[in-house]
Amino acid sequence: MTDHIVVGDRILLGTGFRATRARLEILARDEMLQRASEAAYGEGITALVKAAGPAAGLTRLAGARLDDPAGTAQCAHITLGWEAIAADGKLFTALDADLMLVPAGDRNSALALAGAYRPQPGQSGTGLDRAIVRECAMVAIRSFLAQVGCALVHPAGTARPAGHSPLGRPLGD
Repeated sequence: MTDHIVVGDRILLGTGFRATRARLEILARDEMLQRASEAAYGEGITALVKAAGPAAGLTRLAGARLDDPAGTAQCAHITLGWEAIAADGKLFTALDADLMLVPAGDRNSALALAGAYRPQPGQSGTGLDRAIVRECAMVAIRSFLAQVGCALVHPAGTARPAGHSPLGRPLGD
């Protein structure tokens, strides 16, 4: 049995593959994916604090590794990794995943993330319920996909109503 927790999700984008792939390559170069990783990790930790208590929040994302985009004519692929450390400086969790963009018909694309979350090694890592860790990892992944998807569909400078999130939802919902 492995200590890895398999996670993944996908979203459908209302943009064609070629244009979306070009935009993904731009976002990878301008460090937007790095910023989205940091924000998504923060949302995952917020969920963990709610589920497991304040001590679980004493972690931070120590590094996000994002490889250059690669792929074929029908798939864009970016390997990514997140490593978080606990307050004592030891590894808390790590995510090794693949971000993939593929055509979904003539006018749509699908953005997916699939990977493995590694809880903290040793005795302290076994104290967190796997179901809680998985759900918090899913919160982080959904947040990451939503941020990247929004940036792919709505390039910088696209207006949205005041008080709304990048996905068009009223803030606070």
